[in-house]
Amino acid sequence: MDLKIAEKAFKEYLKNYNTQEGSTALKIRHTYEVVKKSEYIATKLGLDKENIELAKLIGLLHDIGRFEQLKKFKDFDDKKMEHAEFGVKVLFEEDLIRKFIKDDQYDNIIRKAIYNHNKFEIEQNLTDVELLHCKIIRDADKLDNFRVKQKDKFEDMFPEIYNPETINYENISTKVYNDFLEHKCIKLADRKTMIDYWVCVIAFIFDLNFKVSLEYVKENNYIDILVDRIEYKNNETKQKMEAIRRCAKEYIENRCQKQVGF
Repeated sequence: MDLKIAEKAFKEYLKNYNTQEGSTALKIRHTYEVVKKSEYIATKLGLDKENIELAKLIGLLHDIGRFEQLKKFKDFDDKKMEHAEFGVKVLFEEDLIRKFIKDDQYDNIIRKAIYNHNKFEIEQNLTDVELLHCKIIRDADKLDNFRVKQKDKFEDMFPEIYNPETINYENISTKVYNDFLEHKCIKLADRKTMIDYWVCVIAFIFDLNFKVSLEYVKENNYIDILVDRIEYKNNETKQKMEAIRRCAKEYIENRCQKQVGF
């Protein structure tokens, strides 16, 4: 496979969209960063060149469905258009995949990885290599989501729900808070407030598959950065976010100590 050909095809695909618009520009940056993080994880795992290049290609393609979603609906709501499933559709049902890679021997791996990258849980009955690449792209996607939440504008990250007048005063929903303390990822349907969405991102740590990913979060101080980015003027929310900070740090520390290898 030739990543230069794939990157050229990706740039060609983006000509269909307004790449200067805030949320679209965010997703383009995110895509290229996920490519880097996929390479980082795959390399740390000691994979061969073929699988490292495959991980990078999956990173390049994982959010290809987001751009049409944004164009049609101006937000990231998967209830309106499930972006991973749409990405699989446009790549494989419309045969766009051949513009990115001529060889079809990797198609099932690419399809499964893109389809599963945003699901609450990875589907069952995958081959070992399919499962491996599902785990790599899920981790890479989440690691870059922490960078996005550190650096990008709230209005670009959450175009459908962000309200600058209320964000500092919002509560955390009881179920979201309790699920976090029980080391559970947050289900999309349980998010009610903007702070719930923020807690949902921090809870990505509970779904990281590799020790190297947890160590990356720790080394980049993402827990403190995300908790501290919002000024909580609601005292109850402020106290709960401190509990979330402690819980997250303890979880990462314990996982890093217990988990051997990568």
